[in-house]
Amino acid sequence: MRILITGANGLLGYKLVQLLAYRGDVITIATARKKPADIPAGVYFAELHITDKAQTISVVKDTRTDVVIHAAAMTQVDQCETEREKCWSANVHGVENIIEACAQANAHLVHVSTDFIFDGTYGPLDETAIPNPVNYYGESKLAGEKLIQQSKINWAILRTVLVYGVTPDMSRSNIVLWVKKNLEEGKTINVVNDQWRTPTLAEDLAMGCYLAASQKAKGIYHISGKEMLTPFEIANQTAEYFNLNKALIKPADSSTFTQPAKRPPKTGFIIAKAQQELGYKPHTFTEGLGVLAAQLRR
Repeated sequence: MRILITGANGLLGYKLVQLLAYRGDVITIATARKKPADIPAGVYFAELHITDKAQTISVVKDTRTDVVIHAAAMTQVDQCETEREKCWSANVHGVENIIEACAQANAHLVHVSTDFIFDGTYGPLDETAIPNPVNYYGESKLAGEKLIQQSKINWAILRTVLVYGVTPDMSRSNIVLWVKKNLEEGKTINVVNDQWRTPTLAEDLAMGCYLAASQKAKGIYHISGKEMLTPFEIANQTAEYFNLNKALIKPADSSTFTQPAKRPPKTGFIIAKAQQELGYKPHTFTEGLGVLAAQLRR
């Protein structure tokens, strides 16, 4: 099976390349705006700007792709709020181009989406929950989902929550690395205790994408961790695991933070469908911290 990954420079894209590169049943095509520094031997690379329709169609067709795992997106929530045209171009027009490319190449699409399509009035959520985004990032990702669902290609949409992990060259941080870095530097951090998520290890999300791709799964799947935690609880568990000073972690109400984009208070996912239909088996949060810690020691 020939699997093409978009966004190979991102956290998920990196984990996908590392996962698929060593599977004998997969030929991996990594794509991004620029070539990642450490692509494994045997992985093909093609430059790809998903907002360029002609290039997107050409790359997918020329590589004879069977499945596209679409991990590229503009995911910086506050930047999406303030740079709306750029956000829509990446998260909606980019999806339009991927759909057209899959249609012409007769390729299956596995598309990565987000819990931020929901308003956060309750959680955890299963796949039947009704989307109602409260920020522009969520609006753009929901618009992308709708385009896929209305298309005539074969597709699976994998929604996820608060992804964490580490790569050799982290261009962006995530909650676990942010907490660890600040506590190691002896800094006091204010962390919200009135939002709830099911944090997702990047390796688990990558495996979920592979499971959906290898089975050419169809429909919507929620892919995340199993534990419902507040960011404050995540910070405390991170401090405990790395033996850092928990006294530096201060609970905060989300209303005390000034951010361009509103966040949904409570999301988190029910992952029973992915477990039953795809064979998805996520790590516990503590196990995920162990995976991350082992990589940091290398």
